[in-house]
Amino acid sequence: MATPKEMMTTWDKIQPGAVLPSFEDPQKKIRSKFNSYNYKVADWRVEKPVFNRNLCIDCDFCWVSCPDSCFQVEEVVSKRGKKQAKIVGINYNLCKGCGVCVDVCPTPIKSLLMFPEFTDNDEALQEWPKKD
Repeated sequence: MATPKEMMTTWDKIQPGAVLPSFEDPQKKIRSKFNSYNYKVADWRVEKPVFNRNLCIDCDFCWVSCPDSCFQVEEVVSKRGKKQAKIVGINYNLCKGCGVCVDVCPTPIKSLLMFPEFTDNDEALQEWPKKD
């Protein structure tokens, strides 16, 4: 039987029920040659997700749900000494603008919203809905 590490080498080899690794260096990760990480695949995107760090609760739902692994994360240690992922940005070379990340964001005022492709991220953050 394959070990969990052997099961998680590339997406096309992941077995149903396997747990994805939490933290790996994306530059060193072994991927199949057909993995979208190896290509710029977002040229045809018409909308893009914009991330608002101030509203994020670090649930990582967007990171886990993203079909293109476009979320950039860093490992942080919580006040209780537990390792957790912190979303720090979006790799727009990989994001196709599917919007799954926005759909799964659980915060009342979402920390991810879709904006037209050519909207500047700083302008998008200025248009963000405000808390009442």
